[in-house]
Amino acid sequence: MRGKRVVVGISGGIAAFKAATIVSQLSQRGADVRVIMTASATKFITPLTLQTLSRHHVAVDTFEERDPAVVSHIDLADHADLFVLAPATANLIGKLALGLGDDMLSTTLLATRAPIVIAPAMNVHMYENPVVQKNIMSLRERGVSFIEPGEGQLACGYVGRGRMAEPEQIVEWVEAFFSQEQPLAGKKVLVTAGPTVEPLDPVRFFSNYSSGKMGYAMAAAAREAGAEVTLVSGPVSLPTPEQVKRIDVKRTEEMREAVLHYLPQMDVIIKAAAVADYRPSQMLDRKMKKTVDAWTIELEKTPDIALEVGKRKEPHQFFVGFAAETEEIERHARSKLERKGMDLIVANNVSLPGAGFGTDTNIVTVYDREGEVLSLPEMNKIDVARRIIALIGERLHVQ
Repeated sequence: MRGKRVVVGISGGIAAFKAATIVSQLSQRGADVRVIMTASATKFITPLTLQTLSRHHVAVDTFEERDPAVVSHIDLADHADLFVLAPATANLIGKLALGLGDDMLSTTLLATRAPIVIAPAMNVHMYENPVVQKNIMSLRERGVSFIEPGEGQLACGYVGRGRMAEPEQIVEWVEAFFSQEQPLAGKKVLVTAGPTVEPLDPVRFFSNYSSGKMGYAMAAAAREAGAEVTLVSGPVSLPTPEQVKRIDVKRTEEMREAVLHYLPQMDVIIKAAAVADYRPSQMLDRKMKKTVDAWTIELEKTPDIALEVGKRKEPHQFFVGFAAETEEIERHARSKLERKGMDLIVANNVSLPGAGFGTDTNIVTVYDREGEVLSLPEMNKIDVARRIIALIGERLHVQ
């Protein structure tokens, strides 16, 4: 950690006193620690304490500009190697999820492109509140990491989950972060995500239930692993992961054209999109009125993008596919892997709770030509994505 600039953001909770230990231990390990406090945090621990431990001025007020040569919150944002938010209150998590900046800490977080890790701390009922959990999930999908709170006696008197992780655990996480290798550093990765839509008339179309969450998690995890990521996305309601190039498409043919355009430049291709397999053989130029009791529609196959990628990819390129199945998962997945020239395939049973379209979690098994290589229980999709990206990195290094 020597020389790494770690910005510790402290928000207003009783666990703020633990931040002193975090700042002290990071400084002792050679990190250049800068501290930003919210006004509420100063009610629990003084800026002077953190200044003494970090040996740097503690930022509280957005408008306190000590160095006229720089804008403080931009300078901190630009030069940070990592942001550690400990403790992170429900209010701070909500601000970050919604992109709000009304104080020094939240404004700096909006401006940074550095990785962020959050150590939540709050009452158990606040932590379990669906809005808070939705905000946490939103941040996970954007690549933000979390150090989970512990269970036990809380300052408010309740017993439950919400106690901030111990300072030693947070410092260990930071040490592991800086010691880890980025398995896809220098690699170019293409990810497809979301559904495609095939119009029937100006107001109707064929599609599927894909939300794009798994593909977006794969893109975020690949970028986190050091890759230059291009994301070809069908129509979804998801924010673009940080530092990822996004190409929006709608129809299967549009996705095919985008994929084949970028394919020659790529080292890794991850096809997580749920492409519409069929389209109407004829698109009507005006809305079909509801004048008949039955309507027969002729469908034709859409282009098989995965098959084309498998045929066109070069020996150095690594191809990963996804298989959403409802029965005989392994047989169908391994057959698809063989037919389409994939190196790995990620299969899930979409009929299982916690593994279907639109969920925030997934349950997957990964296969190669020899059989099963990785099986993951129900996990958040960003955590699933990180495990798969780590596996891809291992395979690339032994090619």
